[in-house]
Amino acid sequence: MGEAPAFFVDHLENGHTNGFGVKSEPKNRDTSVQIGDRSYVIGGSHEGNPLFLGVQIYDNITNKWSSPTVLGTGPKPCKGYSAIVLKQGRILVIKKGSASDDSIWFLEVDSPFVREQRKLLGKEVVAWSKGVRGNAEKPIVISGPSGVGKGTLISMLMKEFPSMFGFSVSHTTRSPRCMEKNGVHYHFTDKTVMEKEIKDGKFLEFASVHGNLYGTSIESVEVVTDSGKRCILDIDVQGARSVKASSLDAIFIFVCPPSMKELEDRLRARGTETEEQIQKRLRNAEAEIKAGKSSGIFGHILYNDNLEECYKNLKNLLGINDDAPVNGVEVEGINLPKEHAVTKMEDKILIQETGEATKNDMIVLDLSSINGGAPGRTRGIVLDSVKSS
Repeated sequence: MGEAPAFFVDHLENGHTNGFGVKSEPKNRDTSVQIGDRSYVIGGSHEGNPLFLGVQIYDNITNKWSSPTVLGTGPKPCKGYSAIVLKQGRILVIKKGSASDDSIWFLEVDSPFVREQRKLLGKEVVAWSKGVRGNAEKPIVISGPSGVGKGTLISMLMKEFPSMFGFSVSHTTRSPRCMEKNGVHYHFTDKTVMEKEIKDGKFLEFASVHGNLYGTSIESVEVVTDSGKRCILDIDVQGARSVKASSLDAIFIFVCPPSMKELEDRLRARGTETEEQIQKRLRNAEAEIKAGKSSGIFGHILYNDNLEECYKNLKNLLGINDDAPVNGVEVEGINLPKEHAVTKMEDKILIQETGEATKNDMIVLDLSSINGGAPGRTRGIVLDSVKSS
């Protein structure tokens, strides 16, 4: 981007600070955070998507600006921000006057994920992650050849525990068919948009089928988790390999038939396919079973020789017993006062309400147990309120 504007260079070099490496520009409401020889400037709109908050980097040695590749789904611009440097290459960004589910964000500038993407892409990278309270159960990836019964096992789980499990809604670039609704059956999107989001690391897995793209976005899985349910991904081995290579921490289960003869009998019993289609499915199944057992992707192998017994083993594997809760816990938002001051004390963030008509109550964010991260959610935030008395 060349030389920085004179007023902004002066601001970065001489601007005020609150003692935590945070400087603010009152003119354009940008916030800059100093880490080493770099200033990360947060504010305005993202160059590639004006709906998201912008990030730029100012090198204090070369006096040059750079616009990094920004991964993950970022926050929307707002009236003002507070920013605090954390451990593990993260910056906590607190939005002022935002909704409870949009107030806490983490900008990763040197996390393991960012370093890996920087090496992979060969350019400067940062990544956004929304912060949420509490922890969540791991998503479940279930794979297996056609006819093995994995769909039946998933249906049994959904029927017995409808409030505990949910499916993510996949994306596709094909046109909607009769009765299909956007956001229900698929997220229907433009091919150029989806290709851009794949490039930006927003998809766990994707494939091209007959010229159309299909895929599972990270956000679609996180939305299910935010609703208090465990997300189930019914995908093939290639898709599972992509998910395994991502930042998503999931349980990987492969379902096997007792034998190829049994699988062939099940496929023929369907009565829905030609002989040529059956033979093709059997060849694919043999290759998929071999990959499923030897790839190192799947931590658990289930043999479906008896449906009820296999279902019982699946529930045990997922930690479900007679005492299991029937309802998930929906993620709660974090309500912050519109006007506040932010300070940091070790792993705790103290948010003090300000203004004339205030009770001077304080909100404490405990970040000592946060987990996850970009390009998904950062979970494990513990919130406490401290009354002025």
